[in-house]
Order: sequence, then structure tokens, then C-alpha cells
Amino acid sequence: MPALSRAVDAAPLRPETLGATSNIVIGFVGGFVRHDNPHHGTVQAAQQIRRAFPKDTYVRVFENRRRKQAYDAIVRLLDTNRDGVLSAEEKAKARIILFGHSWGAAAAVLLARDLRREGVPVLLTVQVDSVAKAWQDDSIIPDNVAEAVNFYQPHGIIHGRAQITAANPATTAILGNYLVDYKENPVQCPGASWMDRFFTPDHMQCECDTRLWSQIENMVRQRLSAPDTSADVSARVDPQP
Repeated sequence: MPALSRAVDAAPLRPETLGATSNIVIGFVGGFVRHDNPHHGTVQAAQQIRRAFPKDTYVRVFENRRRKQAYDAIVRLLDTNRDGVLSAEEKAKARIILFGHSWGAAAAVLLARDLRREGVPVLLTVQVDSVAKAWQDDSIIPDNVAEAVNFYQPHGIIHGRAQITAANPATTAILGNYLVDYKENPVQCPGASWMDRFFTPDHMQCECDTRLWSQIENMVRQRLSAPDTSADVSARVDPQP
């Protein structure tokens, strides 16, 4: 498991990779979790997605504080002629999905907002028990995102945002704000730390809920397998300064 997670994260940005990649999937882990920790749902989901789309999909997991690094990776992948500028055609080919847990979920929304300023469309954002840092806002989904979904649980000292909304409902579909209650339906987290078990047991269960992450994996697969309509989306996205 650790070796597989490192392989997902370490995919290099070689010239041939830049030319061949049509799908980009970026995940963010929460808290101070390492990007290659095999016990966390974000990492496991990335592994499964990578197996399902081995040839034309770039999958990578980042720590939530590495948002700028994730942004740079996306821009380099889209810049297929490597001239340092994203053309309208390169932006139109973008098929990007962003997801994360806790601080990582907030990082996914903020990365979508970063891409909005560049005029890059995003197919889907997925937030799992999303928690924003003091200076962040993870509640408003920018209008370069085609679809967004939010899963949350309401218990404990750390619990996720209960509702997300679209900055522009005409361009962004909020698929739902789904409550997951682990008081009623607990799950086992054999790899969790004693601190998580004691201080944030419900928030922790979101991270290891295999049923939830399987649902997220299926959502990602469906959208990456669907016909490419990203050109239509990018035509409605105007870069912001």
C-alpha cells in the first residue's frame, strides 16, 4: 500500500506525459496528514482512480498546504506546447476533478478559484467534511466548476461545512449537501491514530468510510468517462485578474 501511494503521487511531468494527459485528478489530504499516507481515503481513492484510468489520466495527492504546487502542476500539464502561456485551446481541453477531506476539501475549492482566475474550467469538486482555515471560504463554488458535491457530518469539535452554494447557479450544479451520521452508522478505522479516535472520532470516520469513498470514486469515473464537453464550459469562463 505505501509503495502504491507513492507511485500515484510521484508521477513525473515528462514531456510525453504533458502531451498525452487529457484527464487531471487532484486530491488533498486534511490536517497534517502526509500525501502518501495509505490509511486515508483521499490516498486510497486516488489509487483506485489511477488503476481505472492508467493511460490518459494524471492523478496526484497533495498536502492541503501545497495548493500552489498543485496549481503549477495543472498549468504545466495543460501547457502542451510548453510556451508558458495557456491558450484558449489548451484551456478547452482541461478535464479536471478536485477533491479532498477536511482542510483538503477547502483546498480543492480554493484551487478551483485559482483556476477560475486563469480561465480554466473544472468538471467537478468534491468536499468531504470540509473545514476552512481562518482566512478561507469553502462555501461558495466558483462558476468555472460544472458540478460540485458536499458530504459532511455534524458531530464533534471538528465537523464539516453543512452547505455549499454556487456563485452562479446557471453554470454550476450543486449535486447535493449530504449528511453522513456516524453516530447512527459507525465505521471502523483500523489505521487511525489514538488522537483521532479520542478527539475527532466522527471527523476521522469520514476519512476511512469505504462506502463514501467508493461513491466518490464512481462519480469521478463517470465524469472522466463521459463525452468531453469541456470546450463548452471554457467558453463561458472569463479569466479574472
